[in-house]
Amino acid sequence: MVLGKHVLRNALIPVITIVGADFGSYLSGSVLTESIFGWPGLGRFIVQAILKRDFPVIQGAVLFMAVLFVLVNLAVDLSYSAIDPRIRSEGGGT
Repeated sequence: MVLGKHVLRNALIPVITIVGADFGSYLSGSVLTESIFGWPGLGRFIVQAILKRDFPVIQGAVLFMAVLFVLVNLAVDLSYSAIDPRIRSEGGGT
């Protein structure tokens, strides 16, 4: 009970931080993996668009990946207060 309540909450914060930070490398790794193995997906779609010089598709895919990255980081930041109640947003303003 003590381990679950006190130790696990403190140990989850760095783990969630690393997973959220590594999400960007997972997205860029999908480009390489899908290109090498010929799997259909966003990574292969981006490579084909680059080879065809289809700039609107490239911009849309990069924008989608950037928004996805920002949303994952936002979810990680919001999950901190759910995991550890001592972490709260200040919200009072100056």
